[in-house]
Amino acid sequence: MTEPHYSLALLYDPFCGWCYGATPGLMALAGRPDVQLGLMPTGLFAFEEGRPMTADFAAYAWSNDQRISVLTGQVFSAAYRQKVLEAPEGMFDSGPVTLALTAVALEDPAAELPLLKAFQQARYVEGLDTAKPEIVEAVLRRNDQNAAADRYAGDDEALKLAARQRLDQGQRLQRAVGAKGVPSLILQSSDGLRLINAGRLYGPIEALMAALVDSQSSETV
Repeated sequence: MTEPHYSLALLYDPFCGWCYGATPGLMALAGRPDVQLGLMPTGLFAFEEGRPMTADFAAYAWSNDQRISVLTGQVFSAAYRQKVLEAPEGMFDSGPVTLALTAVALEDPAAELPLLKAFQQARYVEGLDTAKPEIVEAVLRRNDQNAAADRYAGDDEALKLAARQRLDQGQRLQRAVGAKGVPSLILQSSDGLRLINAGRLYGPIEALMAALVDSQSSETV
């Protein structure tokens, strides 16, 4: 078995449209035997950073989503617009999904990226409101993550603490490399940390790998 040569951390938020746009590139990256990719949420839209969904914010989000769709080809469906963005008394809070993905990371770390993709598919394509805890649990269970779902559905204080610790770690890493937002891809090595141009996530995997090669020979943080 080939040992990973590139250790990477992805700073992300489950409700970040640009993170969704980058998912095909991330899946290709994670599938390489010379890459070890870890996910690290920053809480950009989670918990206290969440907000009620208003008509103005929904219109802004939809406009931004269309730009992402043109660039990446990712689908933002009419069902998503109608049932999520325009839902009465809706919330824009990625906290429930962040908590669920922490449960997945604790139970089955390799499944975190596929489950992030599953939550994105549920929201942006199927139009399921993944700010609602019951929908989040259902997505976990239909993806055979019953142990994570049980932890998520229970009042698991250890899970809540783990989620907060992950957010703290993600925010510290974000500050350390001077990342301005998400998604941010960070190369980690014995020499330090290196922020990779996030735009590479939206292009061919060969261009991204070339950027990693260049970064390893460059000055690190």
